[in-house]
Amino acid sequence: MSGLIPVAEALARVLASVTAPVDAENVPLAQAAGRVLAADIVATRTQPPFPASAMDGYAVRSADAAVAGASLRVIGTSAAGHGFSGRIGPGEAVRIFTGAPVPEGADAILIQEDAQAEGDTVRVVEPVEPKRFIRRAGLDFTAGETLLQAGLTLDARRLALAAAAGHPHLPVRRRPRVAILATGDELVEPGAAPAWDQIVASNSLALGALAAEAGAEIIDLGIATDDHAALADAFRRAREARADLLVTLGGASVGDHDLVQAALAREGLELGFWRVALRPGKPLMHGRLGDMLVIGLPGNPVSSIVCGLLFVVPAIRAFQGDPQAGADRSEPATLGRDLDANDGRADYMRARLTVEPGRLPVAITEQRQDSSMLAVLGQAEALLIRAPHEPAARAGDPCRIIRLDRRLL
Repeated sequence: MSGLIPVAEALARVLASVTAPVDAENVPLAQAAGRVLAADIVATRTQPPFPASAMDGYAVRSADAAVAGASLRVIGTSAAGHGFSGRIGPGEAVRIFTGAPVPEGADAILIQEDAQAEGDTVRVVEPVEPKRFIRRAGLDFTAGETLLQAGLTLDARRLALAAAAGHPHLPVRRRPRVAILATGDELVEPGAAPAWDQIVASNSLALGALAAEAGAEIIDLGIATDDHAALADAFRRAREARADLLVTLGGASVGDHDLVQAALAREGLELGFWRVALRPGKPLMHGRLGDMLVIGLPGNPVSSIVCGLLFVVPAIRAFQGDPQAGADRSEPATLGRDLDANDGRADYMRARLTVEPGRLPVAITEQRQDSSMLAVLGQAEALLIRAPHEPAARAGDPCRIIRLDRRLL
C-alpha cells in the first residue's frame, strides 16, 4: 500500500535506532531477577569441588564389594558439610549421605538398599561397580568456565547458577527509562468523572505494564491536552528525566486535532517513519528527539497495545542488549474459522484458543475486530497473524499466533 512500510521493516528500523545498550550496573544477586546480563558470567569455583556421593549408602573400594556377602568394617561417617577426613583402606567402608565428600581411597558407593548394616560392619547384598553413584569433581562446572552469556535475562535457574558459581553481585544493564505520554482533550485519569464527551485513559496503564514487564523503568508523564504548549512541556519533562524512550499515545495522525507529530517536529524530531502496513496500528510514528528514541502509538486502545507488543517491547529489550530483541515470538497453530482474503496490511486478529494434548492450538478469531474494543482484547488469548494479501483460508489450515497469556521475555 502506498506510503506504508511493512511490519518487518518497521521493526528493523526501530531496533537499528537503538545504537547502543544502556549503561551497566552491579546489583546484589537477590535484586537481579528479570535483569539482563551486561557481561559474561564465569565460574569462580568448581562444582562440585570434590567427588560427591549421589546417594545415601556406604563409600567403599569396589574391589572389596565385588561379591555378594562380603563384609566391611564401618570406620566413620561422611555427611554434607561434615566430611570424613581419613582414608578408606582394604575391607573398610564409611557411612555416607547424598552430597557428602567421598573419602580418599573409595571409588564407589554401595547404596543402602543394597547393603545390610550389622553393628560396626556392613554386608554387601548387591555387588557394586567402580565409580558407581559418585559425582566427579567438576561434573557441573569448573572454575574459569563461562556459564552465562551477556544479553541473557536472569530468571530463577540462571540466578541459581550464578549463585553456585560464587557471584554475590551481577553486572546487569540498568533499566531503560521509558516515558509514557497520553494525549487528548477527551481523556481523564482513571477514577476521575469524565464529562459526557470524554473517556477514561487506559492506554498509558497498558503500555506501562508492557514496558515494566520488558524490564523498563516507567516515567509517567500523565495526560497532555491537544495543545502545543502542553505537549512541549511534556517533552521537556521527558528530557529532564533522561528518558531513553518516549512513547506517545494518540495524536500521531494528521487530523486537525492530531498535534503530536507537529509538536515533536517543532522540538527537532528526526522522523524515521510514519505509517505501517499493519492492522490495527497503521498510524505508527518513529524517530529521535536528540538522544531520546520516540515511538508514537495510535490512540485506539487495541492498536496501542498491539503496537506496544510489536515495537515498544523489542526496543526495550534492545536497550538492554538482548541479542534476541527482535526474535519472532509467534508459534504455529491451526485456524479454527474460515477467513476471507486479506488486503495489503498485515493483520493481527484477536483470537481465542482451544488446546488439546499433543495437538497444535486451534485459533478461533473473534467476530468483532474493531481496534477500540478492549473487552474483545481482554477475552482474547492470542493474536492471529495474517500476512498482507494472504488468500482466503479455511478452518483447519495452518496459521501463526502470538499468545497473549504468556510472558513476553
